[in-house]
Amino acid sequence: MQQSRSEVVEQDGLFELSEGSDVLDSPRYNPDIAPTKVHQRTWNKWHITALWVGMSICVPTYTLGGVLTAYFGLSVGEALLAILLANVIVLIPLTLNAFPGTKYGIPFPVLLRSSFGILGSNVPCLIRAVVACGWFGIQTMFGGLAIHLFLGSVFDGWKALGGTGEVIGFMIFWCLNLWVVLRGAESIKWLETLSAPLLVAVGVGLLFWALPHMSMTELLAQPPKRPEGASVVSYFCAGLTAMVGFWATLSLNIPDFSRYARSQKDQILGQIFGLPLTMFLFAALGVVLTAASASLVGETVSDPVSLIGKIQSPFWVALAMALIVIATLSTNTAANIVSPTNDFQNIAPRLIGRSRAVWLTGFIGLALMGHELLKKLGLIVSDLSLESVYSNWLLGYSSLLGPIAGIMVVDYFLIRRQKLDLAGLYRDDVYPAWNWAGFAAFALPVGLTVMAIGNSSFSWFYDYGWFTGSLLGGALYAALGGLAARNPVRLAKPLP
Repeated sequence: MQQSRSEVVEQDGLFELSEGSDVLDSPRYNPDIAPTKVHQRTWNKWHITALWVGMSICVPTYTLGGVLTAYFGLSVGEALLAILLANVIVLIPLTLNAFPGTKYGIPFPVLLRSSFGILGSNVPCLIRAVVACGWFGIQTMFGGLAIHLFLGSVFDGWKALGGTGEVIGFMIFWCLNLWVVLRGAESIKWLETLSAPLLVAVGVGLLFWALPHMSMTELLAQPPKRPEGASVVSYFCAGLTAMVGFWATLSLNIPDFSRYARSQKDQILGQIFGLPLTMFLFAALGVVLTAASASLVGETVSDPVSLIGKIQSPFWVALAMALIVIATLSTNTAANIVSPTNDFQNIAPRLIGRSRAVWLTGFIGLALMGHELLKKLGLIVSDLSLESVYSNWLLGYSSLLGPIAGIMVVDYFLIRRQKLDLAGLYRDDVYPAWNWAGFAAFALPVGLTVMAIGNSSFSWFYDYGWFTGSLLGGALYAALGGLAARNPVRLAKPLP
């Protein structure tokens, strides 16, 4: 006989929900966004380390050094320092927001129900989901190019397909991504654990290939591309903000992964071991290879896929492209599909299960890349480039997520004092439908960030958007959150 009221059991600091009919019959619940059972939390520190190695070693990370030197006016040494420091800084919200996921086994959208409301959580969820779908499309484009080059090195006639071959590669890679995620969290853990040592080996091999063709001393001595005599501080802080924004998305939805961690110690050590050093070393590799590319292939190439594709040996091209496919697959599945899959389920858990949410994520990512795919097929002509979408819209949009990170940390640690009503997060009678304090704390910093665009006297607020947004959002929520908790606006009755 099914119990009527849900019960919560604690085991060594981890909380598990034994669902009763009050939760099982709720429209806010489905098995895929339900709290993980303690026996399902099997990821140790090395699994989480592998997760971050797999997510960090990707084409965008490779290009970060070039972005900071070309667009932010930093020297090579300053750029690498900014990347390392940014990833140490971003560990703070990553680790803190991972705590409730590990303790209660809940994913990101369910955690947001505490700070934005049972229904209001859908607003930040969808903001996060759109960013993820955009990144999914871009990473799939890189993975599709690697598949195209792999097939071109194996089959002589494939290269003649040109853009059509790249589109076919895109669709093959698109299917691979969805297949991995549809198989569940254990499949992702297996992929990340398998790929991490392979990716490290690829990085070491590429470094040994490049080092004889360039001088580190000359590379570090290159002058920065900023006005002579200009202070480094403003340029460095702007670049630092952009690099923190690189993982702004994961600093929000890290509970989607920490809900599988065996303990808080495992999630903390895994993130410390896996993130900062991997990001720094692979970005440094990108700087070295880009500098050496002129000697290696006769021209400067900042994209590793294109650079390796110019190698004359079909065997090494095929091997390298196969490994790049694995690298991009491990990044894409974990960083860009898991989150929107959970976010879309949060809208209507009874109607949208995990499989439907995965397909929805895939088709939105495909639609966002439709313009680029039509260009490759020669059906349209346009000056809009994938690089401009990557550097302008996605990076800028990601910086607006700072307030959400600040609000989540303050809500859990200061307002709730690390205590959540686990069953109440899946019902309509404990937390408010819309938490006005969360929306006020989010809207003000976002509004100020948008107003600061193009405003010379207030541009610093935009330039340092992730820091200003997260700090202001957190401070406002600290002031308003206590009042909202005492005066909740709940649903008059459960929605269908």
